[in-house]
Amino acid sequence: MPRLIDSDAAISCDDLSVARSTAETRVVDGVGFRLQAGEVLAVMGATGSGKSSLAACLAGADPRSLRVVGGTAEVAGISLRARGKARRIRSYRTGYLAQGSNSALPSRLTIAEIVAEPITARDRKVNDRALALRVASLLDELQLPIGASEKYPYELSSGMRQRVAIARSLVLDPVVMIADEPYANLDVDVRPAVAAALGRRVADGMALLVVTNERDLVEELGARVLVLRDGHPIGIGPSLDALLWTPDEATRIGG
Repeated sequence: MPRLIDSDAAISCDDLSVARSTAETRVVDGVGFRLQAGEVLAVMGATGSGKSSLAACLAGADPRSLRVVGGTAEVAGISLRARGKARRIRSYRTGYLAQGSNSALPSRLTIAEIVAEPITARDRKVNDRALALRVASLLDELQLPIGASEKYPYELSSGMRQRVAIARSLVLDPVVMIADEPYANLDVDVRPAVAAALGRRVADGMALLVVTNERDLVEELGARVLVLRDGHPIGIGPSLDALLWTPDEATRIGG
């Protein structure tokens, strides 16, 4: 069995620094926070602030491009530096909605097959009927139309594809969910369904880290806030209206 980190936090970062494999420049530098089960953290900041790189690294995505170069981090009880079986178990426990997921869905699979893939990829003997019901329930929860499951990605709008990507990231009932811009391409009238789906799971104990600059989403989810600039944490607080800024940033804002 993999060695688990002795931590009660769903995500724990201590002075975490991340660089791209092709360069020594740090895209994330000195980030520290703890996210408990049933809590939400919104990571905010301008384009290029490092928020998507932080999310991708914590989700274990594309390890050949991003590498931990300083500090420590554990997700779902397993170190980001873990390899082999421990890393696979961490991936099963972590749901990840990458930025641009709606445009990267497998074009040759039906929507039902795409949503079910995280399960079928690890268990070829899954009960087909139970899986079909699971997929249908998720699609219905996210207000996708009846019949969408048999369609292909090119037959759906970008907003529908975004909801398919969200359903896929939730199908394993993750302990930790990392969602990069979950509202991307969504019509205003379906945003409450997405927020409600995430909120229900948080209420059931899922930890959620969401990358967003959408004030409405932050407030709907009751999220704590971490603000990044040039890869550095410059503000943190229990809400958008109660941020504590680093001394340099507080001076800059105050003029």
